[in-house]
Amino acid sequence: MTRIAGRIVRPGAVVPGYAEIDGPVIVEVVADERAAGHDVIVPGFVDLHCHGGGGHTFTTGDAVEARGAAAFHLGHGTTTMLASLVSSPFELMRDAVTAYLPLIEAGVLAGVHFEGPYLSAARCGAQNPAFLRDPSVDELAALLKLGDTAVRMVTVAPELPGALEAIGYLRDNGVLAAIGHTDATYEQTQAGVDAGATVGTHLFNGMRPAHHREPGPVVGLLRSTAVCELIADGIHLHPGMLAFAAASAGPDRTALVTDAMDAAGMPDGRYELGGQEVVVADRVARLARNGSIAGSTLTMDAALRNAVRAGIALPDAAAMAATTPARVLGLADELGALEAGLRADLVVLAPDLTVKRVMRAGAWV
Repeated sequence: MTRIAGRIVRPGAVVPGYAEIDGPVIVEVVADERAAGHDVIVPGFVDLHCHGGGGHTFTTGDAVEARGAAAFHLGHGTTTMLASLVSSPFELMRDAVTAYLPLIEAGVLAGVHFEGPYLSAARCGAQNPAFLRDPSVDELAALLKLGDTAVRMVTVAPELPGALEAIGYLRDNGVLAAIGHTDATYEQTQAGVDAGATVGTHLFNGMRPAHHREPGPVVGLLRSTAVCELIADGIHLHPGMLAFAAASAGPDRTALVTDAMDAAGMPDGRYELGGQEVVVADRVARLARNGSIAGSTLTMDAALRNAVRAGIALPDAAAMAATTPARVLGLADELGALEAGLRADLVVLAPDLTVKRVMRAGAWV
């Protein structure tokens, strides 16, 4: 039995006390002011959107690279994550599913997220325009056939031909459909949600801006039932906009994500994303050819700190970093909160919210 004491961040509250861990499971969380100490204990982070980190990438379909990226983010408190690819030829998408299946079965990854290629050319951002195409149910069916639970999320622009059919197909087959990299109108966004989309890919970024006469996808998603991803690096979103979106949708409908590329945790320099050169300078990643922001160098612990600095209450920020994304993945009965019976995934933070230790399934990593 392991006892971990501190300020326990539970849904809606910070409780001084301790958690009792037996094997991989949380047995009990006890309120006890005397035992607490100064450490802050939060649930292990759940990242729905990450392309790599620590010099390793998910975007090439290489299992060794994927294992390295997952290990890097685990050291920063991410105990559950999707491997996100950018827009790619179908052959790479297929090979990535096959290569990552053993990692998914081993619990290293929670699944694959295809951020594209079914995206708007007008809002493709750092996505490679050479690989964009209209949604294909045939392609999706072939990918799902490779592994029952490997493909967990696909980002689609709902205004494209065949998009609503593809979103419905994903919904019917237990795959998350996300709306992103889109030039959709407010009505087209609502149609995508009505068809079955339940996630908004990095809200604001890669989207038609909101306008008072055409609210577009930003307001469409905020006013929907979808969970909105937010990149809390201070670059993709101004802290005021981060706080506004979190307050507008609430912590139950917002999820912090990194959108990190392999340059996370690495020096400034030249990198590659989806066949395009990326230059990283002072933490900011941009395409060499046109200066578009190209993913991030963020980690989830930094995202949590940035959210709190933006004025989001710690319990809400922890929910956005763990509880809500766990629920999106259908894993709320297993992880995402510090509650009895759930898997012992947790992060021990210093009072300044920097990482001291990480536990996954009851084992320190």
